[in-house]
Amino acid sequence: ASQKGTGKWTGQTGLELGTPVSLIVEAVFARCLSSIKDERVKLGSTLPGPKVTKVANVSEFVESIKQALYASKIISYTQGFMLMREASKSFGWSLNMGSIALMWRGGCFIRSAFLGNIKSAFDRNPDLANLLIDDFFHGEISKCQSSWRQVVAHAVISGIPTPAFSSALAFYDGYRSPWLPANLLQAQRDYFGAHTYELLASPGHFHHTNWTGHGGTTASSNYNV
Repeated sequence: ASQKGTGKWTGQTGLELGTPVSLIVEAVFARCLSSIKDERVKLGSTLPGPKVTKVANVSEFVESIKQALYASKIISYTQGFMLMREASKSFGWSLNMGSIALMWRGGCFIRSAFLGNIKSAFDRNPDLANLLIDDFFHGEISKCQSSWRQVVAHAVISGIPTPAFSSALAFYDGYRSPWLPANLLQAQRDYFGAHTYELLASPGHFHHTNWTGHGGTTASSNYNV
């Protein structure tokens, strides 16, 4: 599958503004992976993988896939509006999010049946920080998440790539978590580059550990190169 650049530009802007548009970027990478078909065909019979696990009830699983798709689409729009909100703040655009949703509903390649619900969400709260906070979308995600998790888990066990579903679910779980494994990145950076780290018990104070016993006590923040 090829691409015309819209997703790439969205991903680049997300990185520049520090906004996690992970599902959109993963969809672009899925196209990139799709485009290297010769390599995939060549390695498909040599790289090991699990056997596909059959589902007990096909009709129920199809319904679960529909729920997973719906939840992932909500996450995609959530990330898109997060990006526009950050762009509006950064560039002083004063974007009217509800009007944008209504405009897309009128005719656009990203139009969707629930754009009306997005418009209603911003009508209820023009300063809405995230669609998942809105009662409607909060409820829809709550109803879908069990099926969503089952689909992603079954795909992983069976070795079936579902990058958009998986990325959307990872974002959702990350967004609802007060503490994330990314906190460990500070320790890793201190280990290989003496970049220091903060402790939860003493925020604002930076520490360095001589992890190997050979690195010394000088942290990178103590000197400039």
